[in-house]
Amino acid sequence: MSERPVHELIKELSMVLVQLSDKVLQNFFGALHAIKHKDEQIARRIRMADDEIDMAEVNLEERCLAFLALQQPVARDLRTIVTIIKINDDLERIGDLAVHIIDRMPEISTEMLVSFDFEKMGILSGEMVSKSIEAFVQKDRVLADQVCALDEQIDVMHRKVFKKVTALMKSPDSQTDELIAALSISRYIERMADHATRIAHEVIYLVTGEIVRHKKESSYEKHIESLKE
Repeated sequence: MSERPVHELIKELSMVLVQLSDKVLQNFFGALHAIKHKDEQIARRIRMADDEIDMAEVNLEERCLAFLALQQPVARDLRTIVTIIKINDDLERIGDLAVHIIDRMPEISTEMLVSFDFEKMGILSGEMVSKSIEAFVQKDRVLADQVCALDEQIDVMHRKVFKKVTALMKSPDSQTDELIAALSISRYIERMADHATRIAHEVIYLVTGEIVRHKKESSYEKHIESLKE
């Protein structure tokens, strides 16, 4: 590894990260499709793909750690490798969320899923992940800020789901198990948006050296406030 120019090694590791993000997004959207159409074959493929994503995440982390040990980078190069490691972890966690969605398949009907419009919520969260990775590739602070702004839209959608589930559960003939599954799916999609925001924060750190991840009000705090409305 040490015989090649540092910038080439960093570019290669960055491209591996982008490829991993493509696999993660494909798996996530596959999970939404599978649970909506009750497609067990796609669900099995998603579980298998998640194992591949886990292995790819470990491999990329090992390569980054080897780079740190052998190259001992400083300044911008060091920030880039640290950022890759952190984004790599977020992508692996997003991959897990796809499996969590599949796990809810036996518990919820297609009709219940459609009534909550999770497809729209999932598309927006996927867009956030895609934009955050693009911001990393382009070193684009403005695009990273746009991702952070989109997070509020997902939080609003999640709060609406929570309120709807709470209202429906008050009915004596409510489908409690399905409603709990619906709330869980909403939470998984909301968590995906949180990871996209974390990636955007890491991009801001990469570009500016500024750590911003603790400056945003947590989604839990916003959720508690929404219950007071």
